[in-house]
Amino acid sequence: MSSSTLTDAKDPAKVEGGERMIVIYSLILVLGTVSLAQSRRPNIRTRDTLSVLITRNWEQEKKKGRFPPPRCALSPLCLSIPKRRGPSRLHSPAFEKPHRRAASSPSTRSILGPHDLMPSADHTLQFQTSPRREATQVSGRCPRREVGKAWRGRLKTRPRGGPKITDTLSARNQTGSQIIRGVELLSPHSQRRAAGAQPRVWRRGAAEASGEPQAAASLLAPMDLGEEPLEKAARARPAKDPNTYKVLSLVLSVCVLTTILGCIFGLKPSCAKEIKSCKGRCFERTFGNCRCDVACVDLGNCCLDYQETCIEPERIWTCSKFRCGEKRLSRSLCSCSDDCKDKGDCCVNHGSVCRGEKSWAEEECDSIDEPQCPAGFETPPTLLFSLDGFRAEYLHTWGGLLPVISKLKTCGTYTKNLRPVYPTKTFPNHYSIVTGLYPESHGIIDNKMYDPQMNAHFALKSKEKFNPEWYKGEPIWLTAKHQGLKTGTFFWPGSDVKINGIFPDIYKIYNGSVPFEERILAVLKWLQLPKDERPHFYTLYLEEPDSSGHSYGPVSSEVIRALQRVDNMVGMLMDGLKELNLHRCLNLILISDHGMEQGSCKKYVYLNKYLGDIKDVKVVYGPAARLRPSDVPDKYYSFDYEDIAKNLSCQEPNQHFKPYLKQFLPKRLHFAKSDRIEPLTFYLDPQWQLALNPSERKYCGSGFHGSDNAFSNMQALFIGYGPGFKHSTEVDSFENVEVYNLMCDLLNLTPAPNNGTHGSLNHLLSNPVYTPKHPKEVRSLVQCPFPRAPRESLDCSCDPSILPIVDFQTQLNLTMAEEKAIKRGALPYGRPRVLQNSTVCLLYQHQFVSGYSHDILMPLWTSYTIDRNDSFFTEDFSNCLYQDLRIPLSPVHKCSFYKNNAKLSYGFLSPPQLHKGSSQVYSEALLTTNIVPMYQSFQVIWHYLHGTLLQKYAEERNGLNVVSGPVFDSDYDGRYDSLETLKQNSKIIRKQEVLIPTHFFIVLTSCKNTSQTPLQCENLDPLAFILPHRTDNSESCAHGQHESLWVEELLKLHRARITDVEHITGLSFYQERKEPISDILKLKTHLPTFNQED
Repeated sequence: MSSSTLTDAKDPAKVEGGERMIVIYSLILVLGTVSLAQSRRPNIRTRDTLSVLITRNWEQEKKKGRFPPPRCALSPLCLSIPKRRGPSRLHSPAFEKPHRRAASSPSTRSILGPHDLMPSADHTLQFQTSPRREATQVSGRCPRREVGKAWRGRLKTRPRGGPKITDTLSARNQTGSQIIRGVELLSPHSQRRAAGAQPRVWRRGAAEASGEPQAAASLLAPMDLGEEPLEKAARARPAKDPNTYKVLSLVLSVCVLTTILGCIFGLKPSCAKEIKSCKGRCFERTFGNCRCDVACVDLGNCCLDYQETCIEPERIWTCSKFRCGEKRLSRSLCSCSDDCKDKGDCCVNHGSVCRGEKSWAEEECDSIDEPQCPAGFETPPTLLFSLDGFRAEYLHTWGGLLPVISKLKTCGTYTKNLRPVYPTKTFPNHYSIVTGLYPESHGIIDNKMYDPQMNAHFALKSKEKFNPEWYKGEPIWLTAKHQGLKTGTFFWPGSDVKINGIFPDIYKIYNGSVPFEERILAVLKWLQLPKDERPHFYTLYLEEPDSSGHSYGPVSSEVIRALQRVDNMVGMLMDGLKELNLHRCLNLILISDHGMEQGSCKKYVYLNKYLGDIKDVKVVYGPAARLRPSDVPDKYYSFDYEDIAKNLSCQEPNQHFKPYLKQFLPKRLHFAKSDRIEPLTFYLDPQWQLALNPSERKYCGSGFHGSDNAFSNMQALFIGYGPGFKHSTEVDSFENVEVYNLMCDLLNLTPAPNNGTHGSLNHLLSNPVYTPKHPKEVRSLVQCPFPRAPRESLDCSCDPSILPIVDFQTQLNLTMAEEKAIKRGALPYGRPRVLQNSTVCLLYQHQFVSGYSHDILMPLWTSYTIDRNDSFFTEDFSNCLYQDLRIPLSPVHKCSFYKNNAKLSYGFLSPPQLHKGSSQVYSEALLTTNIVPMYQSFQVIWHYLHGTLLQKYAEERNGLNVVSGPVFDSDYDGRYDSLETLKQNSKIIRKQEVLIPTHFFIVLTSCKNTSQTPLQCENLDPLAFILPHRTDNSESCAHGQHESLWVEELLKLHRARITDVEHITGLSFYQERKEPISDILKLKTHLPTFNQED
């Protein structure tokens, strides 16, 4: 090995290899030296060698005059035994141990005395290890001072790990002679017994010269000394002390090791800096100043950068300056090596950290007019990315701490509020986003629910979650598959369920412990799959900031940290897309499912306070609570829900909850048409929750969600970014059921039937692919001419002084020009189109126009305009009616039909109190074609609306156009009833079949620019209501209160979108407007958000 190998600082691998070779050579050299020394030491294991050694030592001692004492005459047994880890002793059950251990230095060798060897016939001496003694000893001693150096023969023991050492001294002859491996020894005892002498006791220090020659002779006589040449050679060679070999071996070993260590530490200073780092050395057994293998942690000699270099790449998903250029590690989550770009496994920020490029968030906004995709991407992929529980207000308040999401907002298409569906829970909203259906339509009405038809309970942690029968509708991954596209979902409610027998092409079963980074990297890897395997549509889901919001509340430092964490994850995604050159190709929808509200234990309602200790009901707790009997399914449909609702209504002033039979819930909630929705539900004020008793409550002092989807704190996040979206655009709020159609447009798919309005989000897209059209009327209008028939009595009692009786036949026989002028004032945005199968004719009056239905014997709609300065009468016209000769008279048009009926009366669609001209003009509102059956309790609301609120709104908005009419929705599905359904639900009053509306609708339209009148509008500002038609006003607890205290609040609660009105009435509005249809649809789907303070 050359010295250059050791000093080459540029190649640590060569240095480490050189060190390893030096150590190996050193060990070989030391072992060789020791072996050489050992090979020159005497070995008594052979008979001949033992004979020579005994003879040689005996002669030397004899010449020096130090002949051993008689009791050690058999001192060939007094052999030095090499030291071992544990001391040894000769042991035999035939031997006695009368002697105590003689005091000696630790180096004193054990010697066998003649009295210590008294075996009985056929017994064997064995060496046995004893843990308490330092050297292997033989039982019994000859004093070292007397015998000492006389006998240096060694009885060599086995190497460690070898076979068990057993040196046998067999007493086989009757004379007491002993045989050591073929050498026969006669002990003094044997000699004396043979001569008839008594044994003598030898004392330490005593020397008896007289016995020495005889002892020597006795010793040598029985010995067979073997071959003569060996004996001569032994006598001819001078004696050497065996310790000399040990000393020489030790000195030689120390010299060799000193030389080797000198080479190592003397030649390697030039590479010392290199081997203090683990860079390029992770998990290798290399020698140096420090180690980088797994064992270094226990040994405490890891390099200082061991964690950063070798361990952290297994736990972190990003590059740092330190990691740049690292050696590729098989267990790292992503690579920061120089070749990672070619290998396709770079960490997402490799470009910005290691190659000096800017991160995506640091770059200026791109105006992406056309997709800029790598080869193989014919259609830009779409990614739906959900941040659970990201309240819209978070971005308004903490946007400065969220640089990536804020850039998406600035550069892409953004709405301040995305309205979730009700209830504002995780599963219902996520499934609505991908199906375009309301919970009542797709079946996932809550995170927990019961189905009386299936007699099964659904929960997020139960096996029922994977039962496809719970999931209705067609999620977008199925729509894509049906039309030839591939999909990949990394978590999304329903994506791990075999809906309609189909899974997404790639999907993951939900596991909340999967790190966020792993989810993002998985999607990035899916984007790198071969073209025939690569999905076109992706979903990605993160549990934050919802989890932190539940634990700590929406206004907490933990939520801010969670927001920063998800912002980092979005940044990780965008940097990863940039690495793949897809940041100008992929269409990203960043969305959340709902907002978050602060809970309080003081804002909890407990039903047992009102119902007592009731045990036969089950309450689904929360801000959208529901009640059902405990005995299900037997009593599910027969239970008296209405009685419970009455007992819970208006129990105390300022009650913070309202019990609702679900058909009376606000129609904008779309939360009635499903058996999984219990018949009795509860609507709660902002920040309030409900449970049966305190033991069943949850989220008492932390964050919660589920409240009215119009509350500001329930609003969600929406940002669209990519070539498919407009650049730097902010739009009005919309509902998340519209997102399904939007995604279908991005992927060029034909949507499945859904509750969204296709084309309503065209203003978000850079190049809309769908062109919406107005729906066509089912049937053409019919004419309603004046017949030549006499007027009949209506049994009404009207004071002529209030309104004079006029000849309406002449007054309403209008010319085409007059009708056109009336239409221009009363229908400034065009007449509503009728989409239901009904026979309708237009009735023109000077102040209003009606679309009268011959099928239901009342107008479907009535339209009029209120100017800012119009005045209203205060007179009561409830007993005044005039027959409209254009329509055949029906019993329901007579005052007598409603007399003596305690609950039912009639109301006017166009208010007779409105004064726009002469008395003859406004008396037209008293025609029988302007009335509808109306409960007397509802008349209170209706009169206050028309007599007070409409005038107020007209002043605030510089005029209003009003369209109102009846609603028939007996099956509470939010759709108008067919004629067959109407007849099935008609009521018989005085032997006359009469249809009583379930609701009444009102559409108020003004100009966004309040300096314009309704006849001059460029941009419309609609406001719609769908009011439940009930026999009492318990919903508002209005008993004894003036209408001003509760009617307007009721109207606000029952606000609706124009599309909601269209669906429930079978009408279509604004068809004669000149702006693009997509803009009209945007207008129709808009619903104002409720401020928490309102």
